[in-house]
Amino acid sequence: MLKKVLRFLALVLVPFIGALLIRLLYLTNKKEFHSPDSITDEPIIFACWHGELLMLPYLYSHYRQTPHAKVLISSHFDGILISKTIRYFGLGTIAGSTNRNASRVLIQGIKSIKNGYDIGITPDGPKGPRHEVADGIVVMAQKTQAKIVLVEIKPTKYWQLNSWDKFTIPKPFGIIKYYSTDCIDVSGMDLEEARNLIKEGLLKHEK
Repeated sequence: MLKKVLRFLALVLVPFIGALLIRLLYLTNKKEFHSPDSITDEPIIFACWHGELLMLPYLYSHYRQTPHAKVLISSHFDGILISKTIRYFGLGTIAGSTNRNASRVLIQGIKSIKNGYDIGITPDGPKGPRHEVADGIVVMAQKTQAKIVLVEIKPTKYWQLNSWDKFTIPKPFGIIKYYSTDCIDVSGMDLEEARNLIKEGLLKHEK
């Protein structure tokens, strides 16, 4: 019974507090956007590493004044917490991963893109290996002809968790540097070529 109560409280309180903290960290940092001034109005797949996803909503809002996106999130409890947190930023979710329940997730992602949604995806999520690109993002892009924008988020001051993805949390009073590419088209590539292109693009500013 106590476990159920604690779980309920976590689902109510953690997303609300988490969203407040994300906003606070964003506001207390300077921002640098090393990105194209604009991108296509067509549905886009935004990709970043799992360890850098915390501040991703603000790169998205840099391009879309009205959010219309779904993010692929783990169906585990921590994924549910993330899902509820990003709702405060107007973002929907697709529960699962391209490793587990892969077919269902891909079908939902493809349908969402065809219905006009942008998609946010961590190519190495939700459980790694870190900085290795799974097939799902490539298949989704090729099935829908959607372009991919690769995003790197590099705070100058940060905490880094001792987790498989080395999850990064910006500290206040630093600079959050956003790097994003022009739209990338992988429609004519084989899987390995496309995966390598995505991986190289997401490691361009890795220290």
